[in-house]
Order: sequence, then structure tokens, then C-alpha cells
Amino acid sequence: MKIKEIYNLAIEEGIRADFRSKEYINQILQRLKAKYDKMEDKDLFDTERLSNPFSDSRVLFGNVDKEIKKVLVGIDIDGEEILLAKELGDIDLIISHHPRGTALAGLDDVMQLQIDVLNLYGVPINIAEKLLKKRISEVSRSLSSANHERVVDMARHLNIPLMCVHTPCDNLAAKFVDDKLKEDKPFIVDDVIKSLMSVPEYRIAEKNGSGPKIFVGSPDNRAGNIVITEMTGGTEGSPDIYEKLASVGAGTIIGMHISEKHREEAEKANVNVVIAGHISSDSIGVNLFLDILENKGIEIIPCGGLIRVSRNV
Repeated sequence: MKIKEIYNLAIEEGIRADFRSKEYINQILQRLKAKYDKMEDKDLFDTERLSNPFSDSRVLFGNVDKEIKKVLVGIDIDGEEILLAKELGDIDLIISHHPRGTALAGLDDVMQLQIDVLNLYGVPINIAEKLLKKRISEVSRSLSSANHERVVDMARHLNIPLMCVHTPCDNLAAKFVDDKLKEDKPFIVDDVIKSLMSVPEYRIAEKNGSGPKIFVGSPDNRAGNIVITEMTGGTEGSPDIYEKLASVGAGTIIGMHISEKHREEAEKANVNVVIAGHISSDSIGVNLFLDILENKGIEIIPCGGLIRVSRNV
């Protein structure tokens, strides 16, 4: 496969697994195209946004027509992993899950997804927008001081192609967990943990001391309506949303990670919160994508915290 084919496949899989419909995503892209057509200085616009709804996933460096046979893949790719690729010597492409370069700079934009997901679970769109836009602004300001291009520069100097696939993989993970819980139909919160613990990545994480945990609520609490609102959409959303989710019937919220402020607000709202695990959940989404590449003959070398589990066996 060529780099551009891997990139296009990632976007296609991300759209397929998105909680939003493909038609809805196309409407978003069409509205953006209309704005672009009216711009005077089009040279400053990232035209990838016209076909890729995930601003945190990009080819950061490399000839997109290069044929790829072996890929080094990590949840986090920094200078150490770039040097590892150089040391290994036969790595054709590095894939990072967490965004780097221009993809990191665009992380706040993909958080718009959270607004739509909250709305799908019943939160009025105007309330979801108001709460999330405040949080999106906070994230945007926090990203402004980051050294976005540092890792990309290193890959460029060592001439190793680099790309990142963030929200498409998070969408795959969120859909996987959602489907699993819908199939298992947990009655109490402890059943939620048992369901998650049947997933290989979560079992490995548990052995390593970072398995699924109840952060709010107790094992005997009834799970109620389980919502997957905190597994995709860039990064952690607004701490004010838990009350709104409770008001529309959410009983248990599944997330990858949670800050203390968010945990406190969830407790006030009387909702259960199960944190499945950050790196383990990320690994599920990345693995589902890598399985497709593996089926196409690409060799996968895991690094950077990736818990590699192939479902092709």
C-alpha cells in the first residue's frame, strides 16, 4: 500500500465508525467548502479539511506515493521512537495515534464531534454547543503554546515518513465498546467492568495495573442507560455536561480518562462513571485499524505504549 492509501483508508474507517451518519458528515464538509469558496486568501487554508473531517489525523511528512511494507506504530511517537525507527533501519512509515504537528494544532476542531454525540444521546444541541464551545476555546488556547513541529522536524531530518491517526481510531474504539456493551447488556456497574474485562487489551492493562475502574458509583449500582460520550472527539469535554446527561437519562458514562474536576461534577450529577483506560482504549482502536493493514500484507512493529492485539488470528 502507498502512504496515501493508508491515509485514505484511515479516514474512511473513521467515518464508517463515527456515531454520526455519513450523510451528516458530508453536510459538515459541504458547509466548510462553501466557506472556503468565499475566502480571499485560500493559500492559508488547510485543504485536507475539505475531504477529511478529522483535523487531528494527517500525513505529516513523506512522499504519499511511497510503497509501504513495514510500519512502526505507537500510541505516542516522540523523538525516542523516531530514533528507534532509524535504528531498526527498515521502517517505511511511522504512525502515531496521538496527534503531532499540524494535527495537534487542529485537535480543538475535532471536538465539535462531542457536540453531535451529546445531541445523539438527547442533550439539546443548543446546550451541548454552549458547554462544549467554552471547553473547545480552552483547549485551543492551551495548544497555542505547544511546539507542534518538533517531532515532525526530527522525522524530516532522518527522512522517515510520519503520519498520525487519532479520531478515526478513537471512533473505532468507541463503536467497539458500544457494540460490546449493547451485546452484553450489563445490569449493574460491576457487570460493565466484567464486560470490558473480556476484551484482551483491557485484560492486559489490568495485569499492568491500569485496567477498567469505577471512578464514580459503586459495583452494585444499576448501570441504567450506558452512554459512550468520552471515548472520542479529541480530548476531555466540559465538566458541566454530566448534569445534562443525567437529566436526559444517562445512568453510566464510559470514558477513557477523567480529571478530578470532571469526576467531582459527575458525582454531583449522580451518574456512574467507568473509566475503561486511556492507553488500552486507544490500543483497541489502533489495533482494529492495524488489523486491516495487516490483512493487506503490511508488517506491524508496535511501540510507544501500543498494546498490540491482532484479531486476524
